[in-house]
Amino acid sequence: MKTLRFFTPCLVLFCITILSSCESRIETENPDDFLVMAYYAGNETAIDEYDTGKLTHIIFSFCRLDGNRLSIPERRIETVKKLVSLKNDHPELKIILALGGWGGCETCSEVFSSPKGRSEFSLSVRELLEQNGADGIDLDWEYPAISGYPGHPYMPEDKQNFTLLVETLREVLDEDYEIGFAAGGFPRFFDNSVEWEKVMPIVDYVNIMTYDLVAGGPRTGHHTPLYSTPEQTLSADFAVNYLDSLGVDKSKMVIGAAFYGRAWEDVPDSVNGRYQQARFLRAITYRELTGWIEENGMRELWDETAGAPYAFSAEKGLFVTYDNPRSVSLKTRYAMEKGLGGIMFWQLGGDKAENGLLQAIYGELE
Repeated sequence: MKTLRFFTPCLVLFCITILSSCESRIETENPDDFLVMAYYAGNETAIDEYDTGKLTHIIFSFCRLDGNRLSIPERRIETVKKLVSLKNDHPELKIILALGGWGGCETCSEVFSSPKGRSEFSLSVRELLEQNGADGIDLDWEYPAISGYPGHPYMPEDKQNFTLLVETLREVLDEDYEIGFAAGGFPRFFDNSVEWEKVMPIVDYVNIMTYDLVAGGPRTGHHTPLYSTPEQTLSADFAVNYLDSLGVDKSKMVIGAAFYGRAWEDVPDSVNGRYQQARFLRAITYRELTGWIEENGMRELWDETAGAPYAFSAEKGLFVTYDNPRSVSLKTRYAMEKGLGGIMFWQLGGDKAENGLLQAIYGELE
């Protein structure tokens, strides 16, 4: 009887463990509802280089404000038409029009501060979506209520006005179109820019810009790491946990990958160039990056703690931080395992046409 009493709880525990494991695998490894979202800033012909068949969304970047109205730049109209035409072969693909971007929202604070501005903007969004056959709007206001692009106005009331803007958009667009927005990947944005408890029930997703976390400043680091390190707090995992603590639904969180690197020069030969005072050099697209690293005789390295690649040349004092196939695969797996909405990236035109980062994402999903 002692033996039976011992094994019965163990058997029950074993069964529960197996069932939980199976449930977890079903929940985390089923990519059917997993979003793969590509921002696209290229022209109407370059898109043909890429395998867009498994993308769920392409986000046209960017529209601008013309007065109170959303406007597609005249020279980019053909690009929008081309993107929408991809739906002929891929009916489930969503084409989203993005407003703003870095440097593209100079008048957002003013326009969205009044009911008239918010209403006229929302009506123009619906009109533009209907005219072009697009599927939604992505608000890339960098940033409500805090400083963003140098010289762009902002005020504390932007936080509440952003909520009112999203509410007005949903009234006008109803459930016919998707609404999403881009979020900075740092606490100052999380705490000051968005009323999360009011906004998130209205929108379809939030694209967390978990890149440029070390941007053009005078110190090196990982600009798009999956995990935090003792020397660097900001990361994709940090952002997810922070927003989770604020009550944001994980299934609406979309984390970001970078299809470009950030490079510094005059980097001291210490810790392989990480976390050093240096001079920012430039951003480099992923399609250029491999050649640039080779030309400069740099060593490609991997940070196990951060889950991020980087390259360094002590001889030339060069350091570059970026995503590669290994890191975007890890991010994709992380997003699935955490029950997130998906993964997005800036931007598709920076990828290699073959064996690039997009293919690494697809490979992880498959």
